[in-house]
Amino acid sequence: MSTKAYKRSPSAFLPAYNNNAVLQLIIACGVAFVLYHLVEAILWIVGVPKGEVQQMLVGNVALPPVAVYKHKWWTLLTYGLVDKDFFRLLSNMIWLYCFGSVVQSLVGYRQVIPIFIYSLVVGGIFFLLIQLVPVQAFNSSSYVLGTQAALVAFVSASVTIAPRYRLYFGQYFSVPILVLAGIFVLLIFLGISDQPLLFFMLLGGGLVGFIYVRLLRAGYRPGDWMYSIFASMERAVTPDDMRPRSSRRRREVLDHAHSHSSVSQKRIDDILDKINRHGYNSLSNEEKEILMKASKEN
Repeated sequence: MSTKAYKRSPSAFLPAYNNNAVLQLIIACGVAFVLYHLVEAILWIVGVPKGEVQQMLVGNVALPPVAVYKHKWWTLLTYGLVDKDFFRLLSNMIWLYCFGSVVQSLVGYRQVIPIFIYSLVVGGIFFLLIQLVPVQAFNSSSYVLGTQAALVAFVSASVTIAPRYRLYFGQYFSVPILVLAGIFVLLIFLGISDQPLLFFMLLGGGLVGFIYVRLLRAGYRPGDWMYSIFASMERAVTPDDMRPRSSRRRREVLDHAHSHSSVSQKRIDDILDKINRHGYNSLSNEEKEILMKASKEN
């Protein structure tokens, strides 16, 4: 095989923004972090005591103890968008990029945001429900912030999809995804060793990643309803004079996908096996095109 087939494509993990759900999530988390701490700074400037500022912000964004949750139900969706400090945010976004990009490249960008949302919700539910068990160790008065449940979901999903996948950091240096997943799990569990409740939150996130991939393999699309809502909202705000052009574009996309639907599942499986053995950059241009089209259909 020629050397060219092994060259790293600059756009392999950085497709256009509209088709890059991992980048969208990273930007969303970054914006949420900036807004959170900007509001915090403004409240300090206007003279609100620091304790009240923390109570106001954390109490309305972070996932609270189960006894308080019924009054703060929306926190099940907000707690995963904000991290406590910049270095925690930076670390989490690097892990999100590593494992989220693997999921995105193998099953399509439309599966990334659903996994993120489902994992936060299920992880949060696990965190709340375990507090109902009458065990002293599970009693908690702490609030939770951070994307850890979603990160574990992407680790679980990527390992489930392609356990022999290798991440290439250059033409010759690569790391098996199982090794990277092991390092991540070790680090994150060392960080929660004194907080047993968070173990169940991470367990919920991991189960989401595993079950989601199993559903995809069974032919289900658990995240399609989210994109249907996004599409309905887009149509609702699209001016009438632009809708015909949008309709034509949708028909072109559907026709294009239909014209390539003859690619067999075996062919796709063979390509995935090749990625597992030699990495993404070992694919020929034709194989990359087939995989990209199959991902878009998914």
